[in-house]
Amino acid sequence: MSEDTATATPAAEFGEADGLATVRLRTPALTVRAKEDLLAALRRAAESTTARAVLLLGSDRAFCVGQDLAEHARGLEERPTGALDTVREHYNPIVLALEEIRVPVVVGIGGACVGAGLGFALAGDVRVAARRAKFGTAFTGIGLASDSGLAYRLVASLGQARAMELMLLGTVFGADRALELGLVTEVVDDDAWERRAGELAAQLAAGPTRAFAAAKREVRAAAVGGRELAELLEEEADLQNQLGRTDDHAGAVRAFLDKRKPTFTGS
Repeated sequence: MSEDTATATPAAEFGEADGLATVRLRTPALTVRAKEDLLAALRRAAESTTARAVLLLGSDRAFCVGQDLAEHARGLEERPTGALDTVREHYNPIVLALEEIRVPVVVGIGGACVGAGLGFALAGDVRVAARRAKFGTAFTGIGLASDSGLAYRLVASLGQARAMELMLLGTVFGADRALELGLVTEVVDDDAWERRAGELAAQLAAGPTRAFAAAKREVRAAAVGGRELAELLEEEADLQNQLGRTDDHAGAVRAFLDKRKPTFTGS
């Protein structure tokens, strides 16, 4: 393959159909190009006015194993004081782009999910893992702490003690353990992970989009330490008033009374 041809093939791709946006990372390790392509694809998903859910996928081999260490080693040699600038230049913007996606994000994990890849996966809302998938924090094994919001997500998901254990020991664990910890939603057969993730994403894309966005906002607000209950209750009341005026709410109430399944349009 020529260099021009390789350059023309994106390391991450964006597509959208039937209200579902799909972002697929095609390379396990994150080179500069892969990070730039992934960021561009995620921003398209976040900016879409028609996507009602987002499906984030890797490959069978790996969801994402984090930084390409061969490229990083060259960076350390060429620019030792600036090699980790990639955290601010690439990793932080990727995590923020995921955070800016208002609709549900389903993550399909077909293989290894470690380091920054685990941080990206935990930034999603629902995670489906193949039984062969492996998980780990990885950072301390190469003399670093974490980036990509990983410590934040682990503490929010598991509490301080368990997060500290995973960060310091760097233990690699399997999909069943990830399910037990609550880091993934489902574990399925190795040949079914992408199909199942797609099914869940399509289900969410056909749901009450504005209600889902509000639910995400409520959960994120509740997860932030220091928020008073009265403040959260007031925010809930505001959101419920807004949702109470939507077509989806009125239609769902009528469908319930008529004993039929509601059809949501996202409006």
